Amino acid sequence: MDLLQSYAPGDASSPEDESLSSPDTSPLRLPTKSAAPAVDETALALSVAASTSRPLDPSVHLVPFNPTADQLWAPVLGPQHPHAPISSASGHRNHKLGHVEDAALLPFLFDEQYNTFHRFGYASDPSGLHIIGDAQAANPDTVYNLPPSEHKRRRIQSKEENQEPVPPEAENPAADEWVVHNKKSPWAGVREGPPVELTDEQKQYAEAHAAKKAEKEARGEGKEKTEVVAKTTFHGKEEKDYQGRSWITPPKDAKATNERCYIPKRCVHEWVGHTKGVSAIRFFPKYGHLLLSASMDCKIKIWDVLESKTCMRTYMGHNKAVRDISFCSDGSKFLSAGYDRNIQYWDTETGQVISTFSTGKVPYVVKLNPDEDKQNILLAGMSDKKIVQWDMRSGEITQEYDQHLGAVNTITFVDNNRRFVTSSDDKSLRVWEYGIPVVIKYISEPHMHSMPSIAVHPNSNWLAAQSLDNQILIYSTKERFQLNKKKRFAGHIVAGYACQVSFSPDGRFVMSGDGEGSCWFWDWKSCRRFKTLKCHNGVCIGCEWHPLETSKVATCGWDGVIKYW
Repeated sequence: MDLLQSYAPGDASSPEDESLSSPDTSPLRLPTKSAAPAVDETALALSVAASTSRPLDPSVHLVPFNPTADQLWAPVLGPQHPHAPISSASGHRNHKLGHVEDAALLPFLFDEQYNTFHRFGYASDPSGLHIIGDAQAANPDTVYNLPPSEHKRRRIQSKEENQEPVPPEAENPAADEWVVHNKKSPWAGVREGPPVELTDEQKQYAEAHAAKKAEKEARGEGKEKTEVVAKTTFHGKEEKDYQGRSWITPPKDAKATNERCYIPKRCVHEWVGHTKGVSAIRFFPKYGHLLLSASMDCKIKIWDVLESKTCMRTYMGHNKAVRDISFCSDGSKFLSAGYDRNIQYWDTETGQVISTFSTGKVPYVVKLNPDEDKQNILLAGMSDKKIVQWDMRSGEITQEYDQHLGAVNTITFVDNNRRFVTSSDDKSLRVWEYGIPVVIKYISEPHMHSMPSIAVHPNSNWLAAQSLDNQILIYSTKERFQLNKKKRFAGHIVAGYACQVSFSPDGRFVMSGDGEGSCWFWDWKSCRRFKTLKCHNGVCIGCEWHPLETSKVATCGWDGVIKYW
């Protein structure tokens, strides 16, 4: 404005311009003033100079200014930090051998190059442009894309390179060096020395060992030749009463007191007589006035249940533990199976062994045909996967059922004794027509476990199978033998133990022992647990419901005690 006002046009100015530039017509002049705040340019210039000359710290992720390229690539100078794990003097290394960069590499490619390097001495770097190791490999192949012939050639080549020089003596087949170095010979690398004579001490030891072995074999032959003599001991007062009736005769007034069964509440009696665990118990058929027990002490005992509650007779005929026992239909005889591989047929009253059967294998279960006209037919499930059928009159094997893939555990007759169901260690159920060695129904699922105990419901329509996955499964005995998925009894622990499962006579309750010494009771309709009784200190392996006393149960365990509830 000052410059414009000081401008004078000279003579060319008109009176109008003079009138405009007169002091009377000029506008009012105001002092100039800036609205921006005062800035210390000295400090700004110093900060800019410092930023341009200051080096960048590599550990800082945020920079408050725009660094130049020279600052970004400038070397870091300064003293080495005494405590820093990665210092500037070490070149920013993240490994004890230097700096390792991250690379995205598939596991297959890494394994391929790793194995190639250790096999052939070369490998490709992650970029694929350079060869690490043997640089003479013009066309490097990996271990995965080499043909088998090339593998063989390289293997032979490496053997030849590493092979020791063969001495000239090895070329002669008559020399010992040829036997040592000839790889095609069956005696390669073996050099037999001259026979060495035994010392007196070694001869004495060899003679003593031979004498001991011969004595042991002779003792073993004697054992095989000598048969176990069956013995029996009667513990009662008299074998016949004043009327001439035998001690096994059931009482005439024995009948069911009530058709409805109830769960027992307390222990009534304990039978103690076995020195080892009891493996099985069976009530006398139909009446239950006697109780038969088999034990691991090789003995079988029969106990009075109704009156004296004492041991009536002991049967001793096995030299190993007794596995299973089974009454005939009238109770006058019974079968026993032991781990001595013998099946013995006993007279219950006199304790005499009527006959003995054996196949050389361990019988796991014995059963008589329940039909009255077939009481001479014996079926036994053996450890060699077979079910063997004997005619006890002739003592000959009349049939063999050989389809299982494991030891046979149970034999259960169904469908009016025309068929029978067997379970095995092969985790399957097989249904057979009696007398025909062909499976008519095979039940096996991937989720099934072995079933070492099976019981039939009193109405004969259902089978209860004790499964080793701690549950009781129900199968129909009709034509299809289907699994009833709505009925399943669980809660007890039986894994590893062949605990017996049983029904009450009216079919309202299911009963089973378990591996912790308890006896479990379930309701048949609702599948709910009714009660659990702590019966034994060890495993409760067997349980039987009295056929007439509707609220009484017998249990046995591996503690050698039989309890009556």
